[in-house]
Amino acid sequence: MLLRHVPARASKYLFPLLLAVVLLLCPGNSQATNGYLQQGIGAKEESLAGAVLALPQSSMSAASNPATLSATGNRLDIGLDWFRPSRHADNSDGSGWHESDGKDYLIPQLGISYRCSDSLSFGLIGYANGGMQTDWRKNFFGTTPTYSNLSQLILAPTFAYRFKENHSVGASINYIRQSFEARGLQNFAAFTPSGSTAFLTNRGEDDSEGWGVRFGYFGQLTDRVNIGAFWQPKTSMSKFSRYRELLPEQGGMDVPESYGIGVAIKLHPAVFVAADWTHIRFADVATLGNHNTIGATLLGSDNGPGFGWRNIDVIKLGISYRPTENWTLRVGWNHGNNPVPSSQTAINVLSPATITDHFACGLSWQPNQSNEISLTYWKGFGKKVIGDFAALNGADAANLKMRQENFGVAYSWLF
Repeated sequence: MLLRHVPARASKYLFPLLLAVVLLLCPGNSQATNGYLQQGIGAKEESLAGAVLALPQSSMSAASNPATLSATGNRLDIGLDWFRPSRHADNSDGSGWHESDGKDYLIPQLGISYRCSDSLSFGLIGYANGGMQTDWRKNFFGTTPTYSNLSQLILAPTFAYRFKENHSVGASINYIRQSFEARGLQNFAAFTPSGSTAFLTNRGEDDSEGWGVRFGYFGQLTDRVNIGAFWQPKTSMSKFSRYRELLPEQGGMDVPESYGIGVAIKLHPAVFVAADWTHIRFADVATLGNHNTIGATLLGSDNGPGFGWRNIDVIKLGISYRPTENWTLRVGWNHGNNPVPSSQTAINVLSPATITDHFACGLSWQPNQSNEISLTYWKGFGKKVIGDFAALNGADAANLKMRQENFGVAYSWLF
């Protein structure tokens, strides 16, 4: 067995690791940055705005590129983010801008990597996606206040294989569990197959799950240049049966395909510069990509109304500077297209994922060879989308705006 070779002192860390897994499997909300996907996963990775496809920082980098696990060594990383979103909507009824409740969220993360041999590494990564959460005091679409929440939790056993000196491939087997809830959508009952709210709204929280994969490559071309790439195919998920007359494909919510490439260059023994490009195919998932066609097609049908999101491209830039053996400083910038077009703002009152630009920074302190503390901060700059005021069920299209802040801390044990 692989675990026979783990040092004996590692056994006392199994309980904290399992506890972190339990925390991750608890319902909650998480970051919405590039659509509903995080701009980076892990404290160090967030500080570089996610530019880690070719510049691995910790075991958490394998959540972006599984092949980087071969470069992170033996370590355990546990982190916690304090996420603070601010979401506003104006549906042009004369009542002005409304702010969603729910402004503070604690998001746990975990990762462990272990080098089994010179060529094979194994890891376990746990993280979350989400951000399609709003809790309005106003009744936008019904007789009760409007509310929605989608959250995803991912647990990813990961392998990396070094097939040639300085070149590795990797794969993650992603177990994805997601939850969804919607309230206050009674006005749409006439557009469901049953003509009722039975499977439309106020049905409580529903769960869905599925298995997917993520593949990666990591190569050190020279002592100064690294490259990396990943591909995650579209993941089929089970249906949200309680909301089968709201979400297209009878309650479907698959995970979109994404892929990307990255490069990192060592400008100085203490300075790395990294740049990543990622493409996310939101439009290929019916619930996310179908346009709002209420009145022309039935809610819940295969071609029923969705959020109308577009595919997006994301550019991530990061700089890592190590002034001393004990300290590392990081800074990053993340820019992505806005997935929400102005013609689809009304339904996106449920998920105003409008942010396009993020600034990130952070630092790590490593007092000895076994312990490290990392801090991160990033800001998603406010972005407004003005609706085109096409009629929707007797109401005008909405205007949306959102901004975000995130503070994070992580502890790493290197063994």
